[in-house]
Amino acid sequence: MKFIKKSYYYFFYKIYRSIEYTSELSGGKFLTEYKAGLVMLALETWILLSLGAYYVIYTKNFIELTISMPIVYVPAVIVYAFNYLTIHYKDRWKRYNVEFANYSKRKNRIGGWIVFGIILLIISNLIYAFYLMGKVEWNKYR
Repeated sequence: MKFIKKSYYYFFYKIYRSIEYTSELSGGKFLTEYKAGLVMLALETWILLSLGAYYVIYTKNFIELTISMPIVYVPAVIVYAFNYLTIHYKDRWKRYNVEFANYSKRKNRIGGWIVFGIILLIISNLIYAFYLMGKVEWNKYR
């Protein structure tokens, strides 16, 4: 469990450092922590969307979703609360910052590539799920 927790904080740390780096290039570090949190929230939402898309594809159940449906807002609230409690509440992620910053340059570079690969995997997975949804002939299943 500790490995998963530390990996999650490292993932956030690498996103935070990337946003911090690009913010320095553009002239300032304004709300960097919240921008990184928003990126994490988007990635987690895309994972949930992919899972939902795969469920719809394989069960062939056409579902019209709205924000007022519990199947939409309950996972959204859970993901938001999880992010808030793990990242923003009492700045828990900062406890690991010093440790991650002291990693060797090689270890941080490898970790950065792993994080980048996971982000690409999440994005390509969502695109593939939408591609598969486009291939289903929904007229047969309504």
